[in-house]
Amino acid sequence: MPLLASLPDAALRELWRYSVPRTVPAGQVLRNVGDPAGHLLLLLRGQVAATTTTSAGRVIRFGEWAAPCALDKVAVIDGGGHTATLTALMPCAVRSLPRDRFLDLVDDVASVRAHVLRVLAGHARRQQERLAETATLPAEARLSAWLLDQAAAVPGCRVPLPGTQQVLADLLGVTRVTVNRALTRLRRDHLIEVRGRIIVVLAPELLELRARG
Repeated sequence: MPLLASLPDAALRELWRYSVPRTVPAGQVLRNVGDPAGHLLLLLRGQVAATTTTSAGRVIRFGEWAAPCALDKVAVIDGGGHTATLTALMPCAVRSLPRDRFLDLVDDVASVRAHVLRVLAGHARRQQERLAETATLPAEARLSAWLLDQAAAVPGCRVPLPGTQQVLADLLGVTRVTVNRALTRLRRDHLIEVRGRIIVVLAPELLELRARG
């Protein structure tokens, strides 16, 4: 786990002893937005989505996290409650580390403190970028940018859909109908091909032009 990678074995054994194990089935909520963040959740196996629901009932999907990682460190640090609802996308194994033990690590171990600062800086930067994209880019540009980003990390430019079209819409901050129309236009123009739950990027260069809005 990147957060704990620099700790000596003795410190890791102590954290293991103080943390509580839990197995979570797919679809179960680990934490709800606003819940007190009394423990740091260490995701050892599986994948978790972070979402929130607006006052109008719209679900906003912030992203997905795959093991191994520590979930919602920001909430544990500021004590203001979890920033999103965390839901298991597949069977997960987690351990809950008491908040005071984690804060002791931040105070006492320079490498952990530096990592947390990088995480907080990255979080602020991503939020600013997301706000700018939501405010300025049309849906087709957002979808194109997302496809290019995902395609860069998978072989053959074969991008798996993150669940249903509604899940993708929540991730991009638009409606399902809007996502469907954007996918239809990109497919009509032969920039992508949809094969079930896989989207194949056929023309990355042209898709990049669409991503610029």
